[in-house]
Amino acid sequence: MGQLEGKTAVVTGGGTGIGLATALRLADEGAYVFITGRRQDQLEAAVDIIGTDRTTAVVSDVGKAEELDRLYDTVRARGQGLDVLVANAAIGSFVTLEQTTEDHFDQTFAVNTRGTLFTVQKALPLLKEGASIVLVGSTAADRGMEAFGAYAASKAAVRSFARTWSVELKGRDIRVNVVSPAWIETPGITTTFGDEEAFQAIKEHVAATVPRGRMGTPEEAAAVVAFLASQQSSYITGANFYVDGGANQI
Repeated sequence: MGQLEGKTAVVTGGGTGIGLATALRLADEGAYVFITGRRQDQLEAAVDIIGTDRTTAVVSDVGKAEELDRLYDTVRARGQGLDVLVANAAIGSFVTLEQTTEDHFDQTFAVNTRGTLFTVQKALPLLKEGASIVLVGSTAADRGMEAFGAYAASKAAVRSFARTWSVELKGRDIRVNVVSPAWIETPGITTTFGDEEAFQAIKEHVAATVPRGRMGTPEEAAAVVAFLASQQSSYITGANFYVDGGANQI
């Protein structure tokens, strides 16, 4: 029996990468998982991987309030409430200060910051006493990475949310924590860095400078999320867990 047997979870951005690995891990631990994303084809493929008897996919853009409402209407209709919420959906691209436009800033914060806030707020009526909320942040929030300013700032806000919400929700025994990945090899990372050649250069840089000597896997990030979702972490709240191979620790 898994450590989340009989629990209900939501994972936003669950169609690929860390979100998919997390949804699969939570399902393997016994949870029934609702996953969201903006692409129907990715979600359908994810359901095939996780299992049609263990998951429901809802096409939803976390930056749009009405689509979050549709997600939680679907969760509510199952009648089991919500035990675990993983706010994972995010976007990011490299744009310098000089190049930053209002559209770039607005899109980044609409998904990463506003989307996270309302993903959690709209879940509150469904969250059970003792539930666990896991926000997916980034080590970029702590570092000065060139041309990543808007993304880093949006993730710094996510870290701040966890501190505040862990205090606000203590009366309901709801814990709020952050998982901050760094170099995780996901399908989207090649796109972020522009092309395969640039991605290979980053992999070589990581191998040379990060203590673990490699990029991490989505499954390694998902394992930390699963720990924070479970009662194994019952005395942990407001914390930030780095899944970075040591990159931000040296």
